Amino acid sequence: MGDDRVSRRDFLVRTAAAGAALALTRGMGSADDAPAPKSTVVRVRRPKAFAEGEIPEKTVADMVHAAVRRLAGVDDTAKAWGAFVHPDDFVGLKVNCLFGVGASTHPEVVTAVVAGCKLAGVPDAHILVWDRDSGDLTKSGFAVCRTGGFLCYGTDGDYETEAVTSGKFTGHLTKILTQKITALINVPILKTHGMCGLTMSMKNHLGTIDNPADCHPNFCDPFLADVNSIPAIREKTRFILCDALFPIAQGGPQAKPGYTWPYGAVLASRDTVAIDHVGLMILEARRKEIGLGTITPASHAIATAAERGLGTNDMKRIALVDV
Repeated sequence: MGDDRVSRRDFLVRTAAAGAALALTRGMGSADDAPAPKSTVVRVRRPKAFAEGEIPEKTVADMVHAAVRRLAGVDDTAKAWGAFVHPDDFVGLKVNCLFGVGASTHPEVVTAVVAGCKLAGVPDAHILVWDRDSGDLTKSGFAVCRTGGFLCYGTDGDYETEAVTSGKFTGHLTKILTQKITALINVPILKTHGMCGLTMSMKNHLGTIDNPADCHPNFCDPFLADVNSIPAIREKTRFILCDALFPIAQGGPQAKPGYTWPYGAVLASRDTVAIDHVGLMILEARRKEIGLGTITPASHAIATAAERGLGTNDMKRIALVDV
């Protein structure tokens, strides 16, 4: 018998050892039996500070930093931001400004996020607040800036020449995403939407493409999942910081003062599906409180995104943490 052959005795010993190991593994529970990890959604809420309709900048900053500390699991604010962005990053903050003041991401929230990036060592010149058009940023209270201080401007029609296809979606991505930034912080606002029920983190990326109108049929399902599955979006997103200071419970995406209320919160998560699901729950609770019906269509697009593996919409797998 050659040296490369296993003797009968060796074979029996190895087989017995493998059987014992398998029995031990089954007794302890396999990896498949372990509970699935939960997606964390942090909610920092201070409704009394916003009861009169004011937006106290320091309070907003404290809320944003508290949310990031809890999401990172770090008590030091600078280290918490450093868990998500780094000095050599070029950080893009994708805001929602299409419908102007009262229906857009608040500048006070963005100012706090910019400050957090700077605490992590990111220089002003490598921080860009952006949306589809510079004009939308201006009408929402942002100062367009291309040099000096942190940057703020829109795509303004500068999209990739080559189209990208993802599921049923085919369109062109902004060069801000593909060529300019290395890290993305999604900074949406929470509100209803007449054509898809909800606009929040996933729908905010219809401002990242050149043909958002093509994505609105069937309540944006499956287009939100398709767009948010694009590698450039998935791989560059560090986390979502949602502005829920004054959500719009009915009539969005336009400003609707009669349906806007001082919820006074910011939400943070790494999971775009989980945070949208929690946002939907917040809107549904408010609608029930004021006698409105459910936003059924919004849940369809969220469920599709969950099925695609973009995150979870199962509250048993979501850790909603109040700070």
